[in-house]
Amino acid sequence: MKTEFSLAQLADPDIAEADKILRACVHCGFCTATCPTYVLLGDELDSPRGRIYLIKEMLEKDRPPTQEVVKHIDRCLSCLACMTTCPSGVNYMHLVDQARVKIEKEYRRPLPERALRAILALVLPRPGLFRWSMMLARLGRPLAALLPAPKVATASPTMWRRIRAMLALAPRSLPARGAAGGSVFPALGERRGRVALLQGCAQQVLAPRINLAAVNLLTRHGVEVVLVKDEQCCGALTHHLGQDGDALGRARANITAWLAEAEQGGLDAILVTASGCGTVIKDYGFMLREDREFAGPAAKISALARDITEYADGLDLRPKPQQQGDLIVAYHSACSLQHGQKITQAPKELLSKNGFVVKDIPEGHLCCGSAGTYNILQPDIANRLRDRKIANIAMVKPDVIAAGNIGCMVQIAGGTSVPVVHTVELLDWATGGPRPGLNSSIGPA
Repeated sequence: MKTEFSLAQLADPDIAEADKILRACVHCGFCTATCPTYVLLGDELDSPRGRIYLIKEMLEKDRPPTQEVVKHIDRCLSCLACMTTCPSGVNYMHLVDQARVKIEKEYRRPLPERALRAILALVLPRPGLFRWSMMLARLGRPLAALLPAPKVATASPTMWRRIRAMLALAPRSLPARGAAGGSVFPALGERRGRVALLQGCAQQVLAPRINLAAVNLLTRHGVEVVLVKDEQCCGALTHHLGQDGDALGRARANITAWLAEAEQGGLDAILVTASGCGTVIKDYGFMLREDREFAGPAAKISALARDITEYADGLDLRPKPQQQGDLIVAYHSACSLQHGQKITQAPKELLSKNGFVVKDIPEGHLCCGSAGTYNILQPDIANRLRDRKIANIAMVKPDVIAAGNIGCMVQIAGGTSVPVVHTVELLDWATGGPRPGLNSSIGPA
């Protein structure tokens, strides 16, 4: 794609990066076939190619974002399926991230939407506040029926529709809190490694059992696990809302905390059980590339980051014979794992090697509709994607659904009675841990 940035514009490292990304695009359109919003809506501007044109025009002419541009960028899930499909290696992720930052800085949204986004950015990264918000949401759920509802699904939801969606996501109950930051779990037997385990934000409130299963699996196989005390939210939630100042601040705080832990006790890896977080942490090196103080440390942390299945793949897991009884598992490959981190085979192979019958889901490349806060901000598109995903899952007739991201788990569980668990819970069970709660789900009541 031909670009016409001025020399003055190209002096900005972000514009220079955008120019490189745009020039890699050859207009082939392969991305449209795997873009969830284009598949649903059929609008060229709701495809990666269309959004690339909009972003190019906005950046190249240094224009403030228009309502039309914002509408189509907001509808992007950042599922990154386009990057998997693209034969030219266009880094759409870094381009759309840059567009979101510009929108956040230069576009004035209606007051109710600004307020909702501010609440999401305040509450979701803070487990304490998030827990309270879930309790309040449960109390408010009966009122959801009184809110105005659209007669038909729309790609431009009202604020009332978004509030209804937020209330609908509240779980039926909240589990007890998990282990606190600063906890150390010694390896059982000879120590083979030492890792930090990301505690997460929403996950530690909705499903602390996931990290508990990871700790049990790791310590059983000789790996010491530490929950770093001063760790914060990874920054993914505010990063995708375009609030880069907050996201980069959290990244710097985590880098400082993890490097201090590495210097004190040593770390072989920083493990993540929520793949959406893992994708962003692996990108810290890029996000802070222009920061003189943090560029080097950020690159070190990104190099240490591993998805839990990525790390477990090298542990030579020891399954217990017939522990799980040939359970049929529909494996949902989270977008952030398959497209963002390019981890596709390891989770399925681990499950198969440990006694499960793993089934691929038709249209497995398409997003389930969760995408961080997307199922709140774009609930009707999100629900259509969820229903499509669940229909595809039903085709393989599973006993259980496994996924590697808490957002996907909540989204899918909200539309099916089939139990939804994390991949690491099944691996823990297969190697001697407790049976996951297969007769319950973490979804809404």
